[in-house]
Amino acid sequence: QVQLVESGGGLVQPGGSLRLSCAASASLFSFARMGWYRQAPGKERELVATITVPYSTYYADSVNGRFTISRDNAKNTVYLQMNSLKPEDTAVYYCNAHRISSDYWGQGTQVTVSS
Repeated sequence: QVQLVESGGGLVQPGGSLRLSCAASASLFSFARMGWYRQAPGKERELVATITVPYSTYYADSVNGRFTISRDNAKNTVYLQMNSLKPEDTAVYYCNAHRISSDYWGQGTQVTVSS
């Protein structure tokens, strides 16, 4: 069973930065795609960013230019660097690992952007 453990969430002021981490219990090369999703209160879960092998990235329009997804294959860890944070970025952020046959999810980490 694959485990994903997120960390790095917290409270930050508008305009600030946070870096989320997602540590996987399996090699990142065993997944077709790694990604970050988020879910705000009362809203559906939405895709934020994805990264594949070899290193193709995708960003939602709402975060493009502000967020950067990256991966450290040696550490089996995926990161989401979030800059210029806005109150509308407030949500629980989830790490996702995708294989053709299945998807795996972390427990989520709360990000709150507020003054």
